[in-house]
Amino acid sequence: MKFVLEVSLDGMDDAAKELGRVLRYWGGNLHHYELKPGDGSAIYDSAYRDVGRWSITAS
Repeated sequence: MKFVLEVSLDGMDDAAKELGRVLRYWGGNLHHYELKPGDGSAIYDSAYRDVGRWSITAS
């Protein structure tokens, strides 16, 4: 399996801060998922804008 994370940094005022927040929040939220191929979720920044997606894929 493969964990795939894609986050667009376009338009972020402080990309490092927002990306850090995304990694902490969504990383801490993963225990709610089985982490099997097909699992995934949209990723939102602190302004609740859709900025990406994480997913579990088959190798």
